[in-house]
Amino acid sequence: MRVVVVGATGNAGTAVLRALRAEPAVTSVLGLARRLPDRTAEPYADAEWATVDVGAPTAGPGEEDALVTRLAAHLAGADAVIHLAWLIQPNHEREVLRRANVAGTRRVAEACVRAGVGHLVCASSVGAYSPVDDDVPREESWPTGGIPTSHYSVDKVAQERVLDKVAAAHPDLVVSRLRPALIFQDDAGAEIVRYFLGPLVPAGLLAPGRLPVLPLPAGLRLQVVHADDVARAYVQVVVRRAPGAFNVAGEPVLRAADLARVVDHGRLVEVPPAALRRVLALAWQTRLVPTDAGWLDMGMGVPLMSTDRARDVLGWRPQHDAAATLAELLEGMAAGHGTASPPMRPAGVPDTPTAPAPSGASTSLGGTMGPHVPHRLDDGLLGLYLSDHLTGATGGLNRARFMAEHYADTALAPDLRRLVTELTEEVDVLTTVIDGLGLPRRRYRQAAAWAGERVGRLKLNRRVLSRSPMTPLLEIELFRGAVMGKLGLWQVLSHHAADLGLTAARFDALAQQARDQAEMFDRLHARVRTEAFVRGDEVDAGTGR
Repeated sequence: MRVVVVGATGNAGTAVLRALRAEPAVTSVLGLARRLPDRTAEPYADAEWATVDVGAPTAGPGEEDALVTRLAAHLAGADAVIHLAWLIQPNHEREVLRRANVAGTRRVAEACVRAGVGHLVCASSVGAYSPVDDDVPREESWPTGGIPTSHYSVDKVAQERVLDKVAAAHPDLVVSRLRPALIFQDDAGAEIVRYFLGPLVPAGLLAPGRLPVLPLPAGLRLQVVHADDVARAYVQVVVRRAPGAFNVAGEPVLRAADLARVVDHGRLVEVPPAALRRVLALAWQTRLVPTDAGWLDMGMGVPLMSTDRARDVLGWRPQHDAAATLAELLEGMAAGHGTASPPMRPAGVPDTPTAPAPSGASTSLGGTMGPHVPHRLDDGLLGLYLSDHLTGATGGLNRARFMAEHYADTALAPDLRRLVTELTEEVDVLTTVIDGLGLPRRRYRQAAAWAGERVGRLKLNRRVLSRSPMTPLLEIELFRGAVMGKLGLWQVLSHHAADLGLTAARFDALAQQARDQAEMFDRLHARVRTEAFVRGDEVDAGTGR
């Protein structure tokens, strides 16, 4: 069984990779993420990888269709897709969140239909449920109307409606959704501090035994679940091909007194929720904390969940005690624990670009025989050809990064940021191919391309310290020509994929990506050429300043 995990580098995704690795029925796993992890580190080393931003902005139906087509190419051949990708921050930018969370889910579902995937498993949440004012456990039939004041809940409700429509329109696609409680593990410590507490809260105080007293909203009760328990539920849904919704929560339900005992001293101060809400709302509005008041509203209003269906249908039982799970998280938060992925990075580790591919890695591209150069092909010529393309790709990526930074305040910025993501993926793929085939990279050429690109930034004209309106026109024309050469590379690799022990579909997807990039540069060229030769140093041609 081949499984694709969309959003495989986050809290749940990292645990799901561990669980899939332990499942004998799963033969291969492809992880998709906006930013790739260190693929030499566990649990990321055992999966294939590709970069996809399911929340990327698109300009019109054409770009939207192209994005879904690229995504569908990655999903081709999968027996099941587990969709976990979800943005929590930046929660001051609602449109960014909606595009990633709601439109992203729709795009994944559409890509599953196009790729002929038989099973879509999606991460919903307890936050999708309508509010209650009691402690009666609710089954999956409880309405999913959400908490209107919580952006997270509102988007989860919208996601549920997307899944409803897809399931109704495509009865041949099995649609499952998990509605877990709060998902905790030690390695999520640093991530949760960044997302919910921010830099002004001393994380060290969260270790059990540190806080002299614990202030909590009166009436708080919550369910938590260990990430590994959630991951086992996802795997069981996939293996059993179980449709519908499943509540997933640990035991027992934690109340304020239980939380106080977890922090060791057991001393509790209950605060009126309304008063705490006012303080939290002000702190969020002034950007003192990253957590908005909607999270409190959701925590106080969502129902307790019955997990009977998961037990009966999936044979699932939580293996981690809820209080012990919370204690594990607090220890991880205090210590700044994490993993080797961008969202899960430990405290003190900078948010760096995608890690380079490990030498010899080829699992994301290899066919059944493994990568190799057959005797009838000239490995010297092939190595030179691929090395020259890698040199050009290295220079192009560096230039794209520079442009994305240089034009960050213009209308060109969204397309350039997406270009950087795609070029990063392409360099990674090409490096993986060269290493997997055992061919030399000729690193001195890439080093020369790196240095040459930087020297090229020094324009010896009167606009050394400012942008010329002609500059973006020339940049776009150079990129447009380079894209067509790159298209030829992917076509060559697709043509010879079977001989080389590689998978042609991967290169076909990259070829389509190159065509989409060419269309993008045509559109950008039309935008900037109008004012490319207008007099005046302050004009930024078509860049929207």
